[in-house]
Amino acid sequence: MAATVAMSAAAQMPQPPEVAAQAYLLLDVTSGQVLAARDADKPVEPASLTKLMTAYLVFDALKSGKISLKQTLPVSERAWKMPGSRMFIDPKMQVPVEDLVKGMIVQSGNDATMALAEGVGGTEERFVQMMNDQAKALGMKASSYKNPEGLTVAGHTTTARDLATLATRLIRDFPEYVPYYAIQRYRYPGTPASNDTNRNLLLFRDPSVDGLKTGHTNAAGYCLVATARRQVPGLGEGAQGQRRLLSVVLGATSENARAAESQKLLNWGYTAYEAVRLSPVGGALATPRVWKGTAAQVKLGRPEGVVVSVPTGEGAKLKTDIVRPEPLVAPLTRGQPVGTLRVTLANGAPVAEVPLTVLETVDESGVFGRAWDALRLWIQ
Repeated sequence: MAATVAMSAAAQMPQPPEVAAQAYLLLDVTSGQVLAARDADKPVEPASLTKLMTAYLVFDALKSGKISLKQTLPVSERAWKMPGSRMFIDPKMQVPVEDLVKGMIVQSGNDATMALAEGVGGTEERFVQMMNDQAKALGMKASSYKNPEGLTVAGHTTTARDLATLATRLIRDFPEYVPYYAIQRYRYPGTPASNDTNRNLLLFRDPSVDGLKTGHTNAAGYCLVATARRQVPGLGEGAQGQRRLLSVVLGATSENARAAESQKLLNWGYTAYEAVRLSPVGGALATPRVWKGTAAQVKLGRPEGVVVSVPTGEGAKLKTDIVRPEPLVAPLTRGQPVGTLRVTLANGAPVAEVPLTVLETVDESGVFGRAWDALRLWIQ
């Protein structure tokens, strides 16, 4: 969901905790609202958080059928000799894509990452171009990739905001592959057992955390993009009742510090803000009149429903207003943007603006129906 937060006065917003990091951002993925941030647009080195973009392209190749999980890929000399974190594969091996994905995610293997990049892009250079093209397509305006694994290279930069955008799209576009990020331990047969533990310590501390990725270089410090999904009373049953938050913590001082600061942000987000569901999945927020159409009304809303985040205790004080063009004239196509839902608190403080779309197509009526409605519009 596209939503923009516009809480006006600082006094009306819960104050975030002190976060010991160079930059951070806390996003409510369910509502699309940024709950807290500091230096979110500051260029930083992403380290192995780079592998989120590599994974995005690998998942896209899997979804499109370009590669398959069971397919094996060769290990080039380049992949074998990658420095830094590895899953310890070598050129004598033909490794299944699924194992390379696990090696890239759980072990943060630079060798696995290079093998996947070469398998999807043909060459590292071509894959890096794909990474930059995808970043532009996702609206990551401040990111520039120089390699698929995240080793320090001049000009290889991103921001906390861009990382939140990428992580959110990865979760939403490829939900079938997100469970790989919750794997606590993995080792490819025939490789050393000393590097089998996921570096995301929150996977071992908080059962609601199911990802995503750690990163560390001397220049970047200790970084973590963490996400949690918790059941929230009042949001709905099953998946509709789950609220997902995502934290981006960059430049912490240690592995423990990045985990602790991320946990602090996630817990604060769940307690300082409450989620309010304004419409269920597929539910209409408005059914205004349609002219010259095969139906008399059109359903406006969001396919995924509408949820907003408000300071805890303020949920009962929300006011909503829909701004849309008038009159609405067919044809209107499913997914077509039509108007905006504006959400405010009782005192007028803005909470969010949510673009609304057509939920069900309304085709143009026949010639006589169009003529009759044209006359009625003229009379009005």
